[in-house]
Amino acid sequence: MWNKNVQRKQRHWEKIVAAKKSKRKQEKERRKANRVENSGICPQHSKRFLRSLTKERLLEAKHSGPRLCIDLSMTHHMSKKELSRLAGQIRRLYGSNKKADRPFWIYLTGFTTDSHLYEECLRMNDGFSSYLLDITEEDCFSLFPLETLVYLTPDSEHALEDVDLNKVYILGGLVDESIQKKVTFQKAQEHSVKTARLPIQEYMVRCQNRKNYHSEILAINQVFDILSAYFETQNWPEALKKGVSSRKGYVLQNSVE
Repeated sequence: MWNKNVQRKQRHWEKIVAAKKSKRKQEKERRKANRVENSGICPQHSKRFLRSLTKERLLEAKHSGPRLCIDLSMTHHMSKKELSRLAGQIRRLYGSNKKADRPFWIYLTGFTTDSHLYEECLRMNDGFSSYLLDITEEDCFSLFPLETLVYLTPDSEHALEDVDLNKVYILGGLVDESIQKKVTFQKAQEHSVKTARLPIQEYMVRCQNRKNYHSEILAINQVFDILSAYFETQNWPEALKKGVSSRKGYVLQNSVE
């Protein structure tokens, strides 16, 4: 009799445990379905499938997408702190590009595998050695025909009007602490390369702030976010809003009363 009671209690307990497991499983599936629904991904799309899709988009960009070159030939004077910041910006830039519906093909030029920056990239960026981009010790000016190059610098007189698939856009791999006035602009001029700046002055206005601070100098990942957003939307105000924070002292013209 006692054994039957024990067995009955045990079966009852097992049912409760099984019900809780089932409920947890259903809740997990529900959360997963919500994430999938919010991200616009079909339920049958596994992580492996999504990685494959990302790889396919990036490799397609290599052959037919817009091209962006990060000029890393000016890093030898940077401190370790500055190199760490630059490595972080490269990570964020690559992460944004992976998520883009229409990614760019990225080149890291003037980049040697025995450099401190390369060590920082390996240390800070998981999977850096398998990033889908081109790494070369060659200078960007010798890698591409000069007439295809456009060096993006805030010191240029010319506002960038469009993203041209026949051009290669260059960003100088510098961070705030190491910026010297017109370094990238002068470098472009030395090689007779066209320059352009983001059309911040055309679509944005200075806003008042406590420090009276206004700067058009952005991190390379912020510039990339603007280029990428523009390439997808063909809308400069929308793109600039994404990359230029109010901390830079600029806001869109239509947001000022």
